[in-house]
Amino acid sequence: MPDTPAKKPSRIQTRNRRLILDAALDVFSTDGYGGATLDAIAKGAGLSKPNLLYYFDGKTEIYVTLLSQLLETWLDPLIELDPEGDPIEELLGYVRLKLDMALELPAESKLFAGEILQGAPRMTDHLKDDLKPLFDQKCIVIQHWIDTGRIAPVDPAHLIFSIWATTQHYADFGAQVSVLLGGDDPSLRAGAHLEMMFRKLLAPVIQ
Repeated sequence: MPDTPAKKPSRIQTRNRRLILDAALDVFSTDGYGGATLDAIAKGAGLSKPNLLYYFDGKTEIYVTLLSQLLETWLDPLIELDPEGDPIEELLGYVRLKLDMALELPAESKLFAGEILQGAPRMTDHLKDDLKPLFDQKCIVIQHWIDTGRIAPVDPAHLIFSIWATTQHYADFGAQVSVLLGGDDPSLRAGAHLEMMFRKLLAPVIQ
């Protein structure tokens, strides 16, 4: 007998799942996984705890769902890195997208950073299955650009790490950045600085 197709969630079910995930993002990014409670998430979503448990089995499922969705969002700019494009412009475009994401999605960045700092206990499989193959593929692309003299010789893996570190700093250390800049909007200067820094780093060596 053929499998019955999964029933499409109703508009209310879709809305409630979104309310739960939005509330959970605030709770997890503020209190961490250990400090977060289902009661706090339910209160933030404006739902009862039993109603919340109708949609998710528990705190871990909510947390992993959030991180999985975040990882997809985080990977999109790296996926878009075009092997056929101009190498420097492709990489600078990636820097700009990552910076924009850090500035626009600080809670998401802090949530992901918190999981990684704990040793990624609930995301290791996703990192291995989703991020690692894409990371390896883009390192090959960058190495090809180096081998053909289109960008300066750099370590592809550590170049990507440097992009992640310099852009996500503005989210993960946003409170420090705000104090040190006197409350100025970091986007006004950060983009120009990072573009100048990476453009100089990547400029091909002229023989």
